[in-house]
Amino acid sequence: MDPDDMPVGRLLSRREVLVLLGAAAFAPPRRSQRSSLLPSCVARPRQTEGPYYVDERLNRSDIRSDPTSGVVSAGIPLALTFLVSQIAGDACRPLAGAQVDVWQCDAMGIYSDVTDPGFNTVGQKFLRGYQVTDQAGQAAFRTIYPGWYAGRTVHTHFKVRTPGTRARAAEFTSQIYFDDAVTDRVHALPPYAAKGSRAVRNARDGIFRRGGDQLLVVPREVRDGYEADFSLGLQLT
Repeated sequence: MDPDDMPVGRLLSRREVLVLLGAAAFAPPRRSQRSSLLPSCVARPRQTEGPYYVDERLNRSDIRSDPTSGVVSAGIPLALTFLVSQIAGDACRPLAGAQVDVWQCDAMGIYSDVTDPGFNTVGQKFLRGYQVTDQAGQAAFRTIYPGWYAGRTVHTHFKVRTPGTRARAAEFTSQIYFDDAVTDRVHALPPYAAKGSRAVRNARDGIFRRGGDQLLVVPREVRDGYEADFSLGLQLT
């Protein structure tokens, strides 16, 4: 690998964040406080990119549709907001200009633009896209609540990239998991219910067991679906 392609950022370990900011730094900001408070600095583990990542370079907030056909993925709407911050000295500051990529399966457990033993969706680009964080460190997406597929619990993939020193990119890749009780309620509704009950819950997922409890969100029910915030703090060198 070319040295200029090596990651130059890393996520703080839980121990480092506790030492640097104290346990109070883990308290998430209330939605009403977003305009006045910095995003929480929280420790998150890296997790596998998986086989379904495709760098589509789709700059869009609403990722539900296939841009080639206009067909919108069926499912319960989910407003997912990333709150990205940078550790700077003893402070947690919003990180503007970071590219946040999101990709996930649809309600039936299918990913777009890939081949798989169970499907071939090459050329379709639903449920993929990226946003660049604003001055408050926020990147907001309009998606659907993910479905499930064999061997995995319900999850959404993400990748954060930001320019580092000398134009070398800092990159962090992981996954978001969802509270089982909320997922049970959502998956009892159409179109999810047509697939049947999922076999793997969070605690039985081998990837979740490698730090997934730090990547867990509990979506809040709103008028037209659900919403969730996900905070992470990066240390860039």
